Amino acid sequence: MIAALIARNTFREATRDRVLAGMTVAGIVLLLLVQILTPLAMGQATRLVVDLGLSSISMLGLLVVLMVGTSLVAKEIERRTIFSLLSRPIPRSSYLIGKWAGLTGSVWTIAAVLGIALWTVMALRGSASFGASIAQATYLAALELAVITAVAVMFSALSTPVLSALYTLGVYLVGQWCNDLRSLAAQFPPTLARVTEVLANVAPNLPLFNMRALAADGTPTSALHLGVATLYALFYCTCVLALATAAFESRDFK
Repeated sequence: MIAALIARNTFREATRDRVLAGMTVAGIVLLLLVQILTPLAMGQATRLVVDLGLSSISMLGLLVVLMVGTSLVAKEIERRTIFSLLSRPIPRSSYLIGKWAGLTGSVWTIAAVLGIALWTVMALRGSASFGASIAQATYLAALELAVITAVAVMFSALSTPVLSALYTLGVYLVGQWCNDLRSLAAQFPPTLARVTEVLANVAPNLPLFNMRALAADGTPTSALHLGVATLYALFYCTCVLALATAAFESRDFK
């Protein structure tokens, strides 16, 4: 109940932030600008629109997380509102979960709006049948953003906004390249190979949430893929928030 109240307040605060409105408008404008480039796509206009549309959801959502999520706790400390909150019988785990859920809800709202805008553009282009694949790809992109939001909240609870943004971006990049890192590890010396493998295994497996290639062809993914991605996102977010809570419990705000 406490986490739900914190999530609601965080969601309201985030949606009032001009960053979210700006990113949403930027995504819609990008979709419209892509229409100008379609004559240059040499028969691949549909793939171009879908690929760039879905990429904009991930990229703009990441920017929101980096700009808003990495300063969630630091902003509370600066305003000194966290002292009044944590002086009450509020578990710090509920506080962090509420912050994560509220920001995740905000990012999911952006993803939904841009996903609907993308489907609308495709429908106007005579490809309304792409709706199912676009919806699935948008859902997977939203799961990816939920995972990155959990990472951002963890670093926000432990460090400054600038360092939190850098750490979160680093985890995102490693997560995107985790499969390549595992392949490269075989070519490294033993010690460096083990370090690289650990880094690739600890980072989130973000390629799991990428189905842009399928969506660009209008091909839906399987129910198994969606189920595995959902369970993986829930598991990873739970682990990250548990680590964040353990570290946050020992932090002294006096």
